[in-house]
Amino acid sequence: MSNKTGTIEDAVIYSKELEEEIELLVYLPANFSPLYKYALLIAQDGKDYFQLGRIPRVADQLLEEEEIEDLIIVGVPYRNVEDRWEKYHPDGSKQGAYIRFLAHELVPFLEERYPLHNVSHGRGLAGDSLAATVSLIAALQYPHTFGKVIMHSPHVDDKVMNAVEQAEEYKHLSLYHVIGLEETEVVRTNGQVDDFLSPNRALHDLLYQKGFDMFYEEFEGGHSWKYWQPDLKRALSMIFE
Repeated sequence: MSNKTGTIEDAVIYSKELEEEIELLVYLPANFSPLYKYALLIAQDGKDYFQLGRIPRVADQLLEEEEIEDLIIVGVPYRNVEDRWEKYHPDGSKQGAYIRFLAHELVPFLEERYPLHNVSHGRGLAGDSLAATVSLIAALQYPHTFGKVIMHSPHVDDKVMNAVEQAEEYKHLSLYHVIGLEETEVVRTNGQVDDFLSPNRALHDLLYQKGFDMFYEEFEGGHSWKYWQPDLKRALSMIFE
């Protein structure tokens, strides 16, 4: 296990798009220096990726083993279940504003504070479930801002399929997409039971038909961090190699 530990700092940004202050978690690698340029990963469900996913520890290990490029990770937490739905779900009233916040407010804010590569293939988005959904849609809407997406078990509906169907500029996008074989009856926060596996297979087929650059795998397991956490090492090493 890594002895070199990165640091985690807090930052706060006021979003005009969302009309609220958003607290951020920022992971800086152990060797952080303003003299170097860094790739950027923005994780929706930010607190979950930092705490349940233990992404700082995973990054520490991969950086020490020189498995990934120098990387800064920013977690964007949600306030509560309703807030998460409004910002991440394709039917949520704030999804458009949240995506504009990512592209027009958060990226420039981070570029002012940290030495980042200012090219799309140096910037990625990550998310699980609905957080993966909004990450994909943001990258499709802003292909010149975000060039990489890590999706753990995304929610897929007609709006997501249409967004992929209509996407035109995506040749330089790299996608990492996994879904669990046990995700046939996922109980959502509102108590509704959904099949995640079939729509994810349909999404994969469409991405494949359109010639997206992607990695896809179906893992043994269900819709939870118990299965996503062990996958993070491979996800980061494939997308930020």
